[in-house]
Amino acid sequence: MFFRVLAFFGFQLLGAGLGFWLGLPGQSRWMDALWGALLGSSLWFILDALRAARVLAWLTPERAPELPLRSGVWGEVLERAQRLLRDKDRTIQDSDNRLQDFLSALQASPNGVILLDDTCRIEWCNQTAASHFGLDARRDLQQIIVNLVRDPGFASYLSIRSFDRELIMPGRDSTPTRPIRLSVQLYPYGGGRMLLLSRDVTAVEQAEAMRRDFVANVSHEIRTPLTVLAGFVETLQTLELEPEERESYLALMAQQAQRMQSLVNDLLMLSRLEGSPTPGVDTWSSVPTLMRQLSQDASALTHVISASTEPLHVLNFECQFQGEIAGVAAELHSAMGNLVSNAIRYTPPGGQIGVRFVRLPEGQAVFEVVDSGPGIAPEHIPRLTERFYRIDRSRSRETGGTGLGLAIVKHVAQRHGAHLAVESQMGRGSKFRITFPAVRLRDAD
Repeated sequence: MFFRVLAFFGFQLLGAGLGFWLGLPGQSRWMDALWGALLGSSLWFILDALRAARVLAWLTPERAPELPLRSGVWGEVLERAQRLLRDKDRTIQDSDNRLQDFLSALQASPNGVILLDDTCRIEWCNQTAASHFGLDARRDLQQIIVNLVRDPGFASYLSIRSFDRELIMPGRDSTPTRPIRLSVQLYPYGGGRMLLLSRDVTAVEQAEAMRRDFVANVSHEIRTPLTVLAGFVETLQTLELEPEERESYLALMAQQAQRMQSLVNDLLMLSRLEGSPTPGVDTWSSVPTLMRQLSQDASALTHVISASTEPLHVLNFECQFQGEIAGVAAELHSAMGNLVSNAIRYTPPGGQIGVRFVRLPEGQAVFEVVDSGPGIAPEHIPRLTERFYRIDRSRSRETGGTGLGLAIVKHVAQRHGAHLAVESQMGRGSKFRITFPAVRLRDAD
């Protein structure tokens, strides 16, 4: 500022000196000096205004990186303004970076996130929410959400404005055969805005439905034999029976007790399969030995099931792989034995049952059970491995099935990296195949 004042007085002195030296004839030289000082002052103001104009021209959003002035007061003003603007730009950039990091985190959230203004217009949404509600994250900005989400339950939930509970509603792509259920809840925040969170609860609801069905099925399966047992016990306690009748009742009671025992054993097996770690490849079992055990079990079962006047099943066991398989031998025997016993139980006496274990050219191996039974309708095949699912409940009870055998087979196969496949035609029998990966097989030494 001192040099600015010095320059101002310098222009005045220079103008006064020139006026005094170059004064007009016939006028006082001191008056000429005064006019010169005024002219010098005017020139200084003009030059200063031009410098100020250059400063103002630089102070725009599209300003050049280089300063137009670097000296004088205006140069100092520009340098300080440049520092302040750099600090402001840095602050804005840091805020933008934090905002983008925050939005990226919301974008990566497994839940849907929608930001609504005080008029329920969409300010921002992540891709998960766009998928849940069928929105376009860019095109639908500033759109009123009830114009895009037409579910009546959601419109009512939004109009009531009681957000202390969640709303369960169908997803945009929900169909009767493939339902999608969403949990939606709104959270008001500053300025009348609202945060909408959505999450896919289809799996949770399906798990809850499965739990309810499981409890109901277990209760039903146990209630029936318990009712029979209670009836026989009451009969034995209140009636005088002949020894033959007593023995008959006791035999039926033992049969029902065995049925409950089988059910409990299968449930415990499923619990162990679901709660234990995946088997490694450090324990090996001989496939021929496993096949011999299955053959002996099948022969004993077919003699028990077939009456003396009826022909026995025709069993054909074939083991083309003489090596070993890695896994839990008891689990493998249980899964394979379930397939063989099912074939025997559901194939009429005299029918043919083929069991084989063969190595494929690609290195995999297949355990296959083929029967000549009545076959399975196509609509039942996808649900065969569901717990307690039965094609014919009365037939299952007659054969002593619990409805858990194929569920056990599926779990054992998955734990050993294998795949269960079912092929069947009505009246032409069924084929069950377990395909084991090559990593769990090795040739005999």
